[in-house]
Amino acid sequence: MSAEYATFGLAPAMRAGGVLANGDFRVHRDFVDFIVDERPLLFQLSDLDAVSPLASDVPPAIFTAQVRSLLMETDAPLPGGRYVIYGCPECEDLACGAVTAAIERDGDDYIWRDFAWQTDEHADLELNGYHGIGPFRFHGSEYREALISLLGEEADSPRRRVLLIGARVAVLAKLAAALRIIGIGADITREVGDVPADELRAYGAVAFGRAITEEERAAVRRSFDRAGVDVAYVDGLAPIVPLLVAQIEHALDRRPVEQRRLTRLVTADGEAGVEVTSPCRVRLTAYRLDRLYRTHAQEVFDGVLEAGRHRISLDAKAVKGESFVVARSSGSVLVEAMER
Repeated sequence: MSAEYATFGLAPAMRAGGVLANGDFRVHRDFVDFIVDERPLLFQLSDLDAVSPLASDVPPAIFTAQVRSLLMETDAPLPGGRYVIYGCPECEDLACGAVTAAIERDGDDYIWRDFAWQTDEHADLELNGYHGIGPFRFHGSEYREALISLLGEEADSPRRRVLLIGARVAVLAKLAAALRIIGIGADITREVGDVPADELRAYGAVAFGRAITEEERAAVRRSFDRAGVDVAYVDGLAPIVPLLVAQIEHALDRRPVEQRRLTRLVTADGEAGVEVTSPCRVRLTAYRLDRLYRTHAQEVFDGVLEAGRHRISLDAKAVKGESFVVARSSGSVLVEAMER
């Protein structure tokens, strides 16, 4: 089989979780994505909410087995020499649908071909094939080096845990529960001065409530600096749990901008400016506090956007007063306060 060589690499990726406006939950998943010709392969599959089999939150034995499988050291899991490239982020059931491809060796090279959407053991390439994707021929040395390197990176796995510091215990408890439901660990405290450095290294982010003074925030930062821990700091915009979850999800996303689909959100004068790097579904949700500090949530946009910048008009009632906008794609979350 002839095919031009493509570059092969791997990079951390995220399936954004969160608490949605209707009360539903989406599970947060960290995984390793395939970078083909310096671009995430997932971005070539339009609006697909899926993760690769190289998920960071599965036991090491399962992760290792997936790597060995892609190296073709074990038999293909599906008939026809087919492998799952992207699957359901909520479960491992093929019935939910998965992107599969045939993987084969040609001398020292690895070839990925015949991409398809598959819901049972047999793929129908005529009906469900991704005819514009592949085949990809990868240099064997580059391919093997990238995959084998994952087996020694357990210590570099994402720190999916956040430290919550605030005065409103009830809000913090609800926030911690929501984060745990979607797969992000959370602890509540008010003082970290006596916390051992090894424990501080477990956190990827620290979220401050609005009542925490600048002096208290500075003391927390000094504690993490002394421990040599680089964490993201989140200044809570308002005591609204879904909004705070979105802020924390964004803070935990350390990927370069070029590896994200949703890259920009600005809000002002009743409009939202959104930028995406490839076609994807984007949801905009507005949250606001009324004069009695009651929370109101409204989905103000849900649609597929083409790559580029877009201006979206927002419902004036949804963004009056103290309000905020959350933008979500399958792999990114952005949050902005509504400017007046």
